[in-house]
Amino acid sequence: MMRVPSEVIESIKKNKVCLKGGLATPMGGGVSSLNVQFRKELDLYASLVNCFNLQGLPTRHENVDIVVIRENTEGEYAGLEHEVVPGVILVSVITKFCSERIAKYAFEYAYLNNQKKVTAVHKANIMKLADGLFLESCREVATKYPGIKYNEIIVDNCCMQLVSKPEQFDVMVTPNLYGNLIANTAAGIAGGTGVMPGGN
Repeated sequence: MMRVPSEVIESIKKNKVCLKGGLATPMGGGVSSLNVQFRKELDLYASLVNCFNLQGLPTRHENVDIVVIRENTEGEYAGLEHEVVPGVILVSVITKFCSERIAKYAFEYAYLNNQKKVTAVHKANIMKLADGLFLESCREVATKYPGIKYNEIIVDNCCMQLVSKPEQFDVMVTPNLYGNLIANTAAGIAGGTGVMPGGN
């Protein structure tokens, strides 16, 4: 199975920085995602994608300035797949610790960058325990930032709102899977995933 060489991981830990290009993960069995390995081994718990209109690049929407902050270590992308009998099982894990940590990151980012609102994206209407825990954590953290407006939106509605009225969003905080989809959609609205800055 392909892995990031240990000397690369140690170099990143020592130097505290890494400039990384795109890494493709081949489809099929036998190859795990190198991006997931980076996230796990370096505890890169926050993915941030900044989506905004670029001068000279015409888009359907103006005044797009959205920051998508995604929890990066849990959820469906945690890599907890196994096959006990024929067929594959995927386990999605959401914990209070990681939910609080990503919520704090989002609110602190909003505070330090003079953003007015944090929106938690969820599916707690269906996944009442896991996404409910994520929302509970976001609500608790929100009380510590009274100067920042907090709201919540179900991921389905969020997708519709994002493509119809993206200017209503400032900072969005999400569990792992939703964040991947929302960040790519927001980047597409603003001009494309290849031109929007992001990092872990």
